[in-house]
Amino acid sequence: MIPTLATRMENLRARMAETGTDLVVIGPSSHMRYLADLSPHGDERPVMLMVSQSFAGFLMPALNEDSSRQYTELPFFAWADADGPDAALDELLDATGIDRAAPSIVLDETMRADFALLVLDALPGAKRRFTQDTVGYLRSRKDEAEYQAIKAAHLLNDRAVEAAFAALRPGMTEIEVAALIDDFYLANGATTVFCSVCFGPNGAFPHHHTGATPLKPGAAVLIDTGCRLNGYPSDMTRVGYCGSAPEGFAEIHAIVDQAVEAALAASVPGARASDVDKAARDIITKAGYGANFLHRTGHGLGIDVHEAPYITGTSDTVLDEGMVFSIEPGIYLQRRFGLRLEEIVIIRDGKAEIFSEMPRRAAIVG
Repeated sequence: MIPTLATRMENLRARMAETGTDLVVIGPSSHMRYLADLSPHGDERPVMLMVSQSFAGFLMPALNEDSSRQYTELPFFAWADADGPDAALDELLDATGIDRAAPSIVLDETMRADFALLVLDALPGAKRRFTQDTVGYLRSRKDEAEYQAIKAAHLLNDRAVEAAFAALRPGMTEIEVAALIDDFYLANGATTVFCSVCFGPNGAFPHHHTGATPLKPGAAVLIDTGCRLNGYPSDMTRVGYCGSAPEGFAEIHAIVDQAVEAALAASVPGARASDVDKAARDIITKAGYGANFLHRTGHGLGIDVHEAPYITGTSDTVLDEGMVFSIEPGIYLQRRFGLRLEEIVIIRDGKAEIFSEMPRRAAIVG
């Protein structure tokens, strides 16, 4: 059964009861899309969704009222530019039914600071925290509809990356390859979230910006790309080389692939995110390349490409069924090449299930 927005609201209220939360305040963000399927125009005009145990409604600029109404039946407390938001905000807070003296409130950590201060000024006695144990908790555990959407995005991404490697020829630039991937997404009903194409030494920069570097024989290739399909993204990194592999490429590929496998094995319900990071990092450190693994092992993925849980060496997040995150260890050798292999996985039936179906073996191009 596909969960409805009403079900998500019920689940949120259950979490609010468990965590002693009186009010959740959400700005125009991915949290709002998750709860209400609404993404109103975001500017300096305050717009918020407030949820209590007995009420849910929006503070809404009158300018956006008509365009937003088509997406939700929740009540609007509209305010005009000529009047300002204070009176409408006061009416909304009264409608929530909370005790305004000292409520326990959750604020959207992605909301503008001036929006949050409006709420805090109106509730000076509030005990406040962010969304990690309410909306964030729910979003980190994907439902069946989200699983299917993320799976479909990754299967399309597989085809795009396979097509890119098949088209690669010496002399092509990184930008040209990225354009091929963009076109593939568009032709199949998706949009590009990001696309990093790295030739040769450029791969040693984990966040290389795709540029005009041409592909040369003997150069390594790294493609890290993702599309958005039906509201959910994909993310994957694969590697290859042109003609013949650079010196040491096969050795580094084997080490990084082993690190991926170790992290996959560690990704079980009850494990900590730091256990997964350690499993991958230990493999690379033992091989003598610990100093060349420059970043965390992974990040969560859902409505956003980067969201909780974060797979770091310091994270105490306990993995649970339905959590989706990347496993992407890498080794970066300056002035030579970088090699990262990335899978997005879901904890499902007690283990890590990979969304992509594209093998991690190196592609030989040209």
